[in-house]
Amino acid sequence: MEGSRLYAVIDIGSTAIRMVIAESLDEENWRVIDRAERPVPLGRDVFVHGYISRDTMNQTLRILRGFREVLEGWQIQAQDARVIATSAIREAGNRDTFIDRVSLRTEFQVETVEGIEESRLTFLAVQNALKDMKSEFSRSNSLIIEVGGGSTEVMLLRRGKMAAAHSLNLGIVRIAQQIRPAVQAGRYMERFLSESIRTKMELFDTEMHISKIRHFIAVGGDARIAVRSVKGPVSGEYARMGKEDFLAFLESIQRKSIDDLVVELQIPYSNAEWLIPSLFVYREFLMATSAEEIIVPMVSIRDGLLVSIMQGPDPVVRQQFASQILASATNLGRKYHFDEEHSLLIARLACSLFDQIQDEHCIHSHGRLLLQMAGILHDVGTFINSSGHHKHGQYIVRNSEIFGLNRQDLRIVSNVIRYHRKAFPSPAHQDYISLTRENRITVLKLSAILRVADALDRGHSQRIQSIRVERAEDVLNLHTDGVGDFTLERAGLENKGKLFEEVFGLQVRLL
Repeated sequence: MEGSRLYAVIDIGSTAIRMVIAESLDEENWRVIDRAERPVPLGRDVFVHGYISRDTMNQTLRILRGFREVLEGWQIQAQDARVIATSAIREAGNRDTFIDRVSLRTEFQVETVEGIEESRLTFLAVQNALKDMKSEFSRSNSLIIEVGGGSTEVMLLRRGKMAAAHSLNLGIVRIAQQIRPAVQAGRYMERFLSESIRTKMELFDTEMHISKIRHFIAVGGDARIAVRSVKGPVSGEYARMGKEDFLAFLESIQRKSIDDLVVELQIPYSNAEWLIPSLFVYREFLMATSAEEIIVPMVSIRDGLLVSIMQGPDPVVRQQFASQILASATNLGRKYHFDEEHSLLIARLACSLFDQIQDEHCIHSHGRLLLQMAGILHDVGTFINSSGHHKHGQYIVRNSEIFGLNRQDLRIVSNVIRYHRKAFPSPAHQDYISLTRENRITVLKLSAILRVADALDRGHSQRIQSIRVERAEDVLNLHTDGVGDFTLERAGLENKGKLFEEVFGLQVRLL
């Protein structure tokens, strides 16, 4: 096809390595022209022993070399394929050795993705598959869940907007390893999962009442096996399965052996081995909601990666995604009872200053998003104690999961929060100095901007709603639309503007 392009993505998971080759049809659509899947016990190695064994590593290399030959048949170079690895590789003690050997033997460049990045890619795939249901989702709450080998990804959506995203250490390989030493009985597995998931639900209820969720979206190969077994062959991008039908199917198979599942469901042994524990996890979450059906998109993380690659820098898509990230941050702030009106104002003022001094900082648009996040969350540490709340806020954000942000992003945001008041960044601060040089500079600049914005609402009165910047040699004059006495704000700016002056060489004045 004229103008079409081939894309290849490979997912190194906990139980299998999967490859998809797709051909673009236009800017938003593609068709899969080849796919492959090979089982590999990476999760069993890592979650039990903490590292990838020599045999498993050699098996993985053989599979990847075979995939490379397939790519060569399609005239796709190894370095042009996107190769991601999830929890098993991420947690392996010999991860760096593994990645290096893969690069040397196959020329594939493996990218380990954090759990929250898995959620992002899964969300992109689901959003693309269920686009004709957008209006339906906007009227009620939804839960997206994918049970994997090493982790379970859960996203909570409030009327179509991201409320929270979590990556839980509750994968089917982990579950099996924890249960087998005790007893093989299915009833024990049910109790184990019920107790494990109940504690997670208590956390989720602080972000959204799980019992009020109406749409239950199950992603993953095991959910697809279930819906096909109940509904028959599926055409289209998703299928619906009644709650009672799902429960009846699980009841019918939960006492069967793996060999029986292989024969009766016509599925590979590697799928049958984990099917029942996976469906138990889906059931536990389903029963906590008010959903009467399960929606099963015919997608995977690989589809999300294809969406991410093909959409590229589309500003509309980026804006839609950014709104979901900001919604997730706002919900995190609500969890810690932040001053929402003040925090959203500071984020807005910080972004306005960022936009008006673009020539001074030269930070890309993603940096603006991180600044906005820091503005929203800069005071969450007051939940612990108002004294030293900048340090408490750094701890909270660094150890939280915010939809759409990877660990590097969270480290930058948490450091900006750390330095929105009090001491300047210092080589003596471990969390700061451990960043790359480029990220340290980003933290410096964003912290300086956030300090100025925070000074403009020092009394949390929201009198200043907007600013206009005027440069006069080495002075940055801020014109406001506010009225009244700004003595408090000017005093705050005199103190908080010192980092800005040091970083940008400009004194800031409020006119």
